[in-house]
Amino acid sequence: QVQLQESGPGLVKPSQTLSLTCTVSGGSITTNYYYWSWIRQPPGKGLEWIGYIGYSGDTDVSPSLKSRTSISRDTSKNQFTLQLSSVTPEDTAVYYCAVAPGSSKSYDYWGQGTQVTVSS
Repeated sequence: QVQLQESGPGLVKPSQTLSLTCTVSGGSITTNYYYWSWIRQPPGKGLEWIGYIGYSGDTDVSPSLKSRTSISRDTSKNQFTLQLSSVTPEDTAVYYCAVAPGSSKSYDYWGQGTQVTVSS
């Protein structure tokens, strides 16, 4: 069974860069046709897809976050990372990593989520 675990700082100051890592076990991030996503849920709001990195390393990011977002991976560690720059309090959310077959948003597995608060 694939397991995903998010890690990173729980508190980030405004204007700084939020950096999170998702460590995957029980499966490889290079397995054909799987896409590894970042998703967030601000307090009192619904889930928001941030972006993904695919099995071949291709990426896609939500247009609303594209200018501030970078998604990368370290295949030797079986990890993928999210960097979100110039954060504001509106970026406060629970951040999840998840995996889906193809570029669909029907996720097979999720991490438990990590709370990130943007505050000075």
